[in-house]
Amino acid sequence: MKTPCYLLDEAKFERNLKILAGVRRRAGVKILLAQKAFSCFPLYPLIARYLDGTTASGEHEARLAHEEMPGRENHVFNPAFTEQEMRSIVKWCDHVIFNSVAQWRRFRGFPRLPSAGLRVNPGYSEVEHEIYNPCAPGSRLGVPRDRLCAADLEGLEGLHFHSMCEQGADVLQRTLAHFERLFGEFLPRMKWVNFGGGHHITRRGYDVALLVRILKDFRRRHPWLEVYLEPGEAVALDAGTLVTTVREVLDYDIPVAILDASAECHMPDVLAMPYRPSIVGAGAPGEKRRTYRLGGPTCLAGDVIGDYSFARRLKQGDVLVLRDMAIYSFVKNNTFNGIPLPSIALRAKNGRIRVLREFSYADFKSRLGPA
Repeated sequence: MKTPCYLLDEAKFERNLKILAGVRRRAGVKILLAQKAFSCFPLYPLIARYLDGTTASGEHEARLAHEEMPGRENHVFNPAFTEQEMRSIVKWCDHVIFNSVAQWRRFRGFPRLPSAGLRVNPGYSEVEHEIYNPCAPGSRLGVPRDRLCAADLEGLEGLHFHSMCEQGADVLQRTLAHFERLFGEFLPRMKWVNFGGGHHITRRGYDVALLVRILKDFRRRHPWLEVYLEPGEAVALDAGTLVTTVREVLDYDIPVAILDASAECHMPDVLAMPYRPSIVGAGAPGEKRRTYRLGGPTCLAGDVIGDYSFARRLKQGDVLVLRDMAIYSFVKNNTFNGIPLPSIALRAKNGRIRVLREFSYADFKSRLGPA
């Protein structure tokens, strides 16, 4: 196929969705797709067969869910809504989550407002990278307990917290203890609670049984509450690759292979996280016979995917396959330097591959001004 290309795997998506549906059924909770991690809507009909709906981080994601997953629940959160956004959201969404008491006071009388909730900050997180830690000191996300009183919650129907990132059920267990200690007194007046995302439920080794016990125990303590989880990565984990071709090999002190895929443009979490994707047939530096530094085609000096070793010498035209590239990739990618966006393709369960979308110069130009 033409590269670079994000290649999604329908069978692997269905594997993940069946695991999530099992949790949903056994624990008696609802599970939503967090579109911020994966929003390739041609997969939405498949996702809708297993999950309860979606959660959005703003107006456009909310509209996408309304259009492409109709009839399912549509939740939206944003740090600060505008009146213009709210006019659209009340038409598309059935749950809206506010980030502050001031936002709730501003919009509580808005016509046709859906079920409203408030994001709170449990003051506890085990996220290692500060850029992804919603409970870091000075966080702008969620209301701390010392800034909240019972009167502030008048008219609200739900509480939401999110403090996890790619973590296990044991982390949720410890986080939930903090949430209940700080905000448990408010739960009897609520209809629902949302445990946010960051639950790596479909990862190998994840303790699904512990998660189910945690959720069932919580529901026994609070049987009147509808419980939501909104994983994003867990839906698409290991269900897509990025296929790329070697453009040139530079035989320097550290041999460099320049690819047609870019860390800066096509997999920005490689630089932001930092995250090192695994590559089919490759190993750690020095593990195999030949080690190369893989870099992108942009002018950014730091556009480097990482150092990898291979059993044989790389050459121009070789195709590499980077694993786990369906999440936080094409929702974040960009056209820095005018580098084209990778196409998007889907491998069906019968093995056939079809291209869902290719991108052209017009897509690049239309982002910068009148096309």
